[in-house]
Amino acid sequence: MKRFFDLFISILLLIILSVPLVFVSILILLTSKGSFLYWSKRIGKENNIFYMPKFRTMSVDAPEVATHLLENPSSYYTPIGKFMRRFSIDEFPQLYSIIIGDMSLVGPRPALHNQKDLILLRTKEGVHDLIPGITGLAQVSGRDELSVVDKVRIDRSYLEQRSFKFDLYIIWLTLLKVLKKDGVSH
Repeated sequence: MKRFFDLFISILLLIILSVPLVFVSILILLTSKGSFLYWSKRIGKENNIFYMPKFRTMSVDAPEVATHLLENPSSYYTPIGKFMRRFSIDEFPQLYSIIIGDMSLVGPRPALHNQKDLILLRTKEGVHDLIPGITGLAQVSGRDELSVVDKVRIDRSYLEQRSFKFDLYIIWLTLLKVLKKDGVSH
């Protein structure tokens, strides 16, 4: 049921948002150097590496680390990057990752390949067995404001109580958080 729902919603969103997504792609190309997509090396189910697409919000010379770890993240944003991040517009290309099976709508956010502490803790807690998601329980519970230990504790909680109904609840909370811009520190 989860896979069918993921595919249905992803394809539906790509159809509905096709014109705005093309518009965003053109805006990125017109306002900064480089591709409109950034392919981020991520850790997926069973700690397998995959490449996750995002609309590029940072300059091409930005370090490959989590944004909240940068000393001055604002200095790396493209002219429209901060706006796209604030409203999670940069996440929409991940619908492609759902369609090919690397991601789900709901699950723990995929770790960057160099977030060793997060990867180790998730593996220890069994969270690495889950398909990562565009949103997840940790995303709606604090997002960037959470420590790695808290994220893994919340991811473990999701692992233990996951269900289709719970996923729908997390999607609903995500929509509310995005509209309010809650939990985004960068």
